[in-house]
Amino acid sequence: MTTQVSETTVRTTITVEAPIERAFEVFTTGMPSWWPPDHHLLDGELAEMVFEPRVGGHVYDRATNGNECHWSRVLTYDPPNRVVFSWDIALNWQIETDPARTSEIEVRFIPEGDDRTRVELEHRNLDRHGDGWEAMRDAVGSPDGWGIGLQRFADRVKA
Repeated sequence: MTTQVSETTVRTTITVEAPIERAFEVFTTGMPSWWPPDHHLLDGELAEMVFEPRVGGHVYDRATNGNECHWSRVLTYDPPNRVVFSWDIALNWQIETDPARTSEIEVRFIPEGDDRTRVELEHRNLDRHGDGWEAMRDAVGSPDGWGIGLQRFADRVKA
C-alpha cells in the first residue's frame, strides 16, 4: 500500500488478490464488513452501516435506537470501475450539511489480471472544509485514516 499526501489531496493505492467485480462489490455494498468499527459519528450503538448503490444514494449508519447518521452521498456509481462519494464530515467530526464545505472520495478499480485489482483512492478538495482543513487532510492521510481502512478492505477481500 502506498499513500501520498499533496496540498489538498490524499491518494492511497492498494492491490488486492481478487477480480475487479469482487473488489468493487466489497468496497461498496460490502463496506460494513471492512469499515473500522470505531470510525462512526453515530449517536447510539451501531446496528448497521448502509451503502446505497446508486447515484443519489447515501452512506449512513443506523443505531440500535433507530437514529441515523447520513455522512456521505454517492456522486458516481460506475460498477466495477469507479465510485465517487462525498465526505460530509466537518472538521469537528460532526455532520456537515453544506455540500460546498465537503470533500469527495474517488475510488478507481483497475484490473491487473483476472484475479488481481489495483484500487486507487483519492480523497480530494479537502480545502473545502474551511479554515483548519489541514487537520482533516492529516487525519485521513494518516495510518489510522484511509491506511487502516484500505488494509481492512484488502483483508476482507482476501477472506
